[in-house]
Amino acid sequence: MSDLIWLSEAQMRRIEPYFPLSHGVPRVDDRRVISGIIFVIRNGLRWCDAPCEYGPPKTIYNRFIRWSRLGVFNKIFAGLAAKGGKPDRLMIDATHLKAHRTAASLLKKGLFPRRIGRTKGGLNSKLHAVCDGKGRPLIMLLSEGQMSDYKGAALMIDALPRAKVLLGDRGYDADWFRTALADRKITPCIPSKSNRKVQIPHDAALYRQRHKIEIMFGRLKDWRRIHTRYDRCAHTFMSAICIAATFIFWINQ
Repeated sequence: MSDLIWLSEAQMRRIEPYFPLSHGVPRVDDRRVISGIIFVIRNGLRWCDAPCEYGPPKTIYNRFIRWSRLGVFNKIFAGLAAKGGKPDRLMIDATHLKAHRTAASLLKKGLFPRRIGRTKGGLNSKLHAVCDGKGRPLIMLLSEGQMSDYKGAALMIDALPRAKVLLGDRGYDADWFRTALADRKITPCIPSKSNRKVQIPHDAALYRQRHKIEIMFGRLKDWRRIHTRYDRCAHTFMSAICIAATFIFWINQ
């Protein structure tokens, strides 16, 4: 197949430091397996439909599940994002990801939460993200679809890097959030809600730059297994999101 994805040697050198050590029998070729995982996630394939060039589908699937449980893909994303340099500008937003019936079929009872909720659009999950001024994701959080934007921001506030300004829509117009940003010496550029008694001015020209985080979400949703959630477990779906974000924004520039 001419459209197969193969990580380059330079890309492998950037992510290999985050791989777990191999014990006992040496692992199957990392480049071939990771490239196969990326291909499946981008094209929304079943694991059994992975092209034969990547080796046995069972090997690809097992590697994805095992490393997802270990948090390897999350560490790769977080490690590369931390090396992206100090951002002058941050942007925050959230988007819904529709859950396929195969993802929603798992019983609610279990050790780990599914991060699937019900909204007017049906069963879905919600991806909260903070990106830099170039539209590259720095922090990502998966929650139930009904979680509000500012509640997601409350879970990410402690992880915000130092920056001069943060752009957000009206969903983040809350006094506690503005105060938390001020404590971190970050200037909020957030429009006031219509029901706020005293409107707080914001830089309208700067606010127009917020389209970059919308573009970031759009590029992530171009990957079919991100646009529609097929994974039952939240940690495997979050791993898929981290893989897509890493490949698109941090090793494929």
